[in-house]
Amino acid sequence: MRLLRYFFALLFLALLGGLAAAAAGLYGLWYYGRDLPDYQQLANYQPPVTTRVHAGDGRLIAEFARERRLFVPMTAMPNTVIQAFLSAEDKNFYSHVGIDPVGIARAVVQNVLNVAQNRRPVGASTITQQVAKNFLLGNEVSLSRKAKEAILAFRIERAFPKDKILELYLNEIYLGAGAYGVAAAALTYFDKSLYDLTIAEAAYLAGLPKAPSSYHPTRQNDRAKARRDYVIDRMLEDAVITREEAKQARDTPLVALTRPETEFARADWFAEEVRRSLAQRYGDKGLYEGGLSVRATMDPVLQAAGEKALRDGLVAYDRRAGGWRGPLAKLPAGTDWRLRITGLLQQPGTIPMGAILPPWRIATVISVTNEAAEIGFGDGSTGRIAYADLRWARPKLDTSNGNTHAVQLGPVPKSAADVLQPGDVIIADPLPGQKDAYALRQIPEVGGALVAMDPHTGRVLALVGGFDFKVSQFNRATQAMRQPGSSFKPFVYAAALDSGFTPSSLVLDAPFVLDQGPGLPLWKPGNYTREFYGPSTLRVGIEKSRNLMTVRLAQAIGMEKVVAYAKRFGIVDDMPNVLSMSLGAGETTLMKLTTAYAELVNGGRKIAPTLIDKVQDRQGRTIFRHDTRPCDACRPLAFEGQAEPALLDTRESVLDPVTAYQMVSMLEGVVQRGTGVRLRDLGKPVAGKTGTSNDSFDTWFMGFSPDLAVGVFVGYDTPRDLGKRETGASVAVPVWRDFMAEALKTRPGIQFRVPPGVRLVRVQADTGLPAQPGDRGVILEAFRPGTEPTGERNVLDGSLYEREAISGAGGSAGAAPTAGTGGLY
Repeated sequence: MRLLRYFFALLFLALLGGLAAAAAGLYGLWYYGRDLPDYQQLANYQPPVTTRVHAGDGRLIAEFARERRLFVPMTAMPNTVIQAFLSAEDKNFYSHVGIDPVGIARAVVQNVLNVAQNRRPVGASTITQQVAKNFLLGNEVSLSRKAKEAILAFRIERAFPKDKILELYLNEIYLGAGAYGVAAAALTYFDKSLYDLTIAEAAYLAGLPKAPSSYHPTRQNDRAKARRDYVIDRMLEDAVITREEAKQARDTPLVALTRPETEFARADWFAEEVRRSLAQRYGDKGLYEGGLSVRATMDPVLQAAGEKALRDGLVAYDRRAGGWRGPLAKLPAGTDWRLRITGLLQQPGTIPMGAILPPWRIATVISVTNEAAEIGFGDGSTGRIAYADLRWARPKLDTSNGNTHAVQLGPVPKSAADVLQPGDVIIADPLPGQKDAYALRQIPEVGGALVAMDPHTGRVLALVGGFDFKVSQFNRATQAMRQPGSSFKPFVYAAALDSGFTPSSLVLDAPFVLDQGPGLPLWKPGNYTREFYGPSTLRVGIEKSRNLMTVRLAQAIGMEKVVAYAKRFGIVDDMPNVLSMSLGAGETTLMKLTTAYAELVNGGRKIAPTLIDKVQDRQGRTIFRHDTRPCDACRPLAFEGQAEPALLDTRESVLDPVTAYQMVSMLEGVVQRGTGVRLRDLGKPVAGKTGTSNDSFDTWFMGFSPDLAVGVFVGYDTPRDLGKRETGASVAVPVWRDFMAEALKTRPGIQFRVPPGVRLVRVQADTGLPAQPGDRGVILEAFRPGTEPTGERNVLDGSLYEREAISGAGGSAGAAPTAGTGGLY
């Protein structure tokens, strides 16, 4: 009887304890579960993935990301990788409900043994618990966090299928070396895709989540291999690999391949413009976490050619007009130059290393004679700079009269010792074909830019914003607002052609004076040459860049029309309605002006410049396409003999095609006979126009071949005079020429396309009169039918048409100088 009472008492206590435990459990569930994060957000969770930008040929231009991660859906995850992580982290994943009681019991036993052996305790978190921790809770070490983790794991398991949970885990987990997710880790440690991983490599990755920094394959190879082998043993125990496979995996040395540097198509300014465009369109989150795949318009060959041509051009100008600004640094006498120069190179910011691109090298002057300077490099090698290769280094004089004047240079040095002294730290450029022979170089102060564009689509093929992006991130192609000077004139002439003028119409080139109003001086524009040339054709006016003719044209057709054309072509949106604007006094960017010239050569069709062809999201769906023309026939994925699809051009026309061709032909004359004659040696049909603003602050050459429009600008960031006789022809044309020589060398020399409605007539190039047998200097001039020239023409004198019989060249009206502006060229 007594035993029975004890039994019931114990049963009552057990029941009471169970009820108390249940109550405590329910209270714990309520207490710890009341403020938990919303786990339903995991249903739409997309892990941050790297955005990649590729060039037109597929080469990588840039990557934008906060975390280096590649997303792989569960359906594409290799089974070897899945099994390795399950064996290492959660063998009962597909059978438990969020927490694993068996795993917890095993961990308790193991931790008792570990304490006895003074080893680190092990955890028992399931993959679901790790998802709860990584996505929703953070890494706080506390009993409270573990309780919340367990509750969330239960809820996640009820809400999502197992494969979804595992997909989140494998793509989110941090595996060291900056790699997030298994796909990025496979590339980082083994330079392989997931599908190419061996059992041993998958096991190594599966062993990393516990402590990635403790199992580095190189620095902690023994520990890393032991951890890998532990995972292999677990895989064998779980029967997911055979004994033979396990032995082979354990016998494999753990060698992490140093992933070769990704081949980037170097285009810093281009990449930065793409980044800005993407951030504006998709926001920072979309850019840095969206996993966008961007196909850019850049042609890496043209981009490299543009960077080289601009750098060479800026260096050439700086050598002849910028003056020698002295060494980068000075080493104290009596020091070991090898150690000191190495130390300088290791000090950030001491030397502008970003601009020291190969083959340029940093050197120090060891000794100097009149004939040469001996120089040394950080690796102990030496070289020699002969006097002839530093003779250009005229000293820059201190002119304290403002920063808008040209640099004043001292005399030409008479010896190497006049330029360099022992201890000087300088830039040396190896001379091709000469052993240990170098030339003295310096980083130019002058800036510049180059834009190359497909004139038919607006696709920007090359964009260079300055000498070097690491020195200055200011993009002079898109951000610098500068005066285009005479490179604006073609749009005045286009407006005149649309107003009834022809390329053979005569305009008087003579002094022009304008009363600007009370209290203002008279405006007296002049030609660059300070001469007058009498009645001249529009063709001659554009070829020789005559300012006075341009002003008379603008006055005749009305500045309202010139302003409208500037806006129509997107050059200047709010140009003041004053005559000086016809000479390019309004400010614009190189990108805008290049686009306007591209619209001339493409037949007057409006184009929108773009650096991006298309953008795809992380699922491969196209979310942006620059080419919006409708084309149902383009949808088939394979060619099955169908006809080539016909694409309708629905773009706006900004200029009549006949007028556009007339301007193209006249600008071709600029190269053949005018201010761009230096380009005639290219041997390919090209056209364009020089531009120089007042006081030679800005120099330009804008031009095109039938299928490539290119613009070049050179000028100081803080505007100042580039120097006497420095114009678009001397500064910008050489850059344009070198780029086009490279760009066109493998392209056929096709002629400019003639649209319907053009009548080609043989005329004298200098007079525009019909050519007679035996005449020299004959060209084919473009006219609208019915406007062909006769022997008697009108001359525009600035205020009215004066009927005058002209039977030859306009001739010169004297060489009297004029006051006022004369720098536009």
